[in-house]
Amino acid sequence: MSAVLLDRVSRRFGGLFAVKEISLKVEPGARLAILGPNGAGKSTLFNLITGDLRPTSGRIELFSRDVTRQPAFRRSRAGIARTYQVSALFTDLDVAHNLYLGILGNSKRRYDWVRLVRRDKEHLRRAEEIARTMGLESRFRSPVAELSHGERRQLELGLALAGNPRLILLDEPAAGLSPAERNHLRELLSDLPRAVTLVLVEHDMDIALRVADRVAVLDNGRLVAEGDPQGITTNPLVQEIYLGTKHGA
Repeated sequence: MSAVLLDRVSRRFGGLFAVKEISLKVEPGARLAILGPNGAGKSTLFNLITGDLRPTSGRIELFSRDVTRQPAFRRSRAGIARTYQVSALFTDLDVAHNLYLGILGNSKRRYDWVRLVRRDKEHLRRAEEIARTMGLESRFRSPVAELSHGERRQLELGLALAGNPRLILLDEPAAGLSPAERNHLRELLSDLPRAVTLVLVEHDMDIALRVADRVAVLDNGRLVAEGDPQGITTNPLVQEIYLGTKHGA
């Protein structure tokens, strides 16, 4: 069984292919980094996997189930979680309530203010556990608006974990982080259990290549290279299109 299987997937906007005939397989428990220059099609590929976009052609399977025409909310309920380049948090609420809503959103229980006021101990314990894992235990009752950018990224990862996903897709999780925050993020990602498959788009090569065990490189909407981190860094084509040798860097 594969966690993700893309079979000649394409997405066209008018006459322009953002993604063209990509075939890719991600094994359960794998850590895959998707690299490529701006405009390579990385975010579009994420949106196709999550169901935010539908492919123009091709087939998408998640855990050996064809989801090509399945809407995003059904994929989410099947255990797919993601983060975005721009933070998507409830800034007027505290960390506890953000995590509580993330947990509740993937449960069969409806959101109920009365139950919340009476303390839903089961879900609150789970929220506290996630906050502790993300290093946010001291900020559990702090409003999100007071969090640093790095802490917000930690909370986003916690929200992705809130629904006990089988697959997490992270879209540039290190964007805007300080060196210390990047190191902390790398540690958090490295410590994720292998029961969770991880796919990330990342411009920070240090994070991408140290977290991932497989790397896929896109250019102009096409998959141009795939392999282990060591092989990718020494690939002449990757060096040309991504690391800058084409321009004498």
